[in-house]
Amino acid sequence: MKRPPPYYLYIGLLASSLLWQDVAKGLSQDFRCITPDWPLGSHSESMKPDADVSPQGMIQIILGFIDHLNLKEVIFVGNNSGGALAQMMVATHPERIEKLILTSCDAYEIWLPYPFKLIEILAFVPGVLFLISNLMKWPKFRGFGGLSKRMPKETSDSFALPLSTSAGLRRDYGKFLRAISPKLTLEAAKHFDNFNKPVLIAWSRDDRFFPKKYGEKLHQQFHDSKIVLIDDSYTFSAIDSPNQLTNEIRSFLKGV
Repeated sequence: MKRPPPYYLYIGLLASSLLWQDVAKGLSQDFRCITPDWPLGSHSESMKPDADVSPQGMIQIILGFIDHLNLKEVIFVGNNSGGALAQMMVATHPERIEKLILTSCDAYEIWLPYPFKLIEILAFVPGVLFLISNLMKWPKFRGFGGLSKRMPKETSDSFALPLSTSAGLRRDYGKFLRAISPKLTLEAAKHFDNFNKPVLIAWSRDDRFFPKKYGEKLHQQFHDSKIVLIDDSYTFSAIDSPNQLTNEIRSFLKGV
């Protein structure tokens, strides 16, 4: 019996693998689920000082990761900034993608959305990320309330606390923030018309930062795409509505 293809869960900016734990658990009986912590602010070990952690560098890190696991074609899932990176993968390495799943994420002229754009700008000021990371020790300063309706404290801590523990982690996070640009997502969008593999757009109906019109635009531009709205969820639908998201992904992957 042929083994199902790997199901690859991509983690977004300042989010640990706990973001996807419920969805991964729900899908693991049918698919191999991989939920790494990428060097985007919620990781536990810093990269080398000269590591390229720009969006382009992250693409190379992703490719190195899937090559290390000897994976050929993978099913990419992108959320928030991870969705932007998944779109860049479509543009630069479409042969590595078997299917693509985009939940609410940066796209087109949004990367990052306001008010998070302010953090990107402040990342150019020396010492600011140290200040922000220490403020984030207190939940009321984290800003996750606009991203999730029901984020458990354990998950919120895993997202926010690592940055305050290491200058190396803040260095990685800052490199990525300072290299973000909507020019990258707009350039990636030029290649969507040439991508003929199946795409699921699972957009959060109540998203505060990524309006539904962006999900609809993605749906229109990809040739073989399906769009569904995830109810009662902000950006982190994998936390707010994991059962519906899991069911939509399973149906999509099985062609139901």
